[in-house]
Amino acid sequence: MWTFFGLSHEYMESLYEQFFLMKYYGNWSLAEMYSLPIGLRNWFFERFAKQKEEENKSSEDSLHPQSK
Repeated sequence: MWTFFGLSHEYMESLYEQFFLMKYYGNWSLAEMYSLPIGLRNWFFERFAKQKEEENKSSEDSLHPQSK
């Protein structure tokens, strides 16, 4: 739900989650994240998520190789 002044709680929660993950895994500074245009920041975050999924899949595959 949108508030009259400002952004919704849900939007802010998702934004902070995005900032946390970018800081934790990518060592981005808050200034860097805030200064990025929203579209570019979202692209970096989506690309990061894709990379982590690929790494997790690769790790799983190496731990549990399928026998043929």
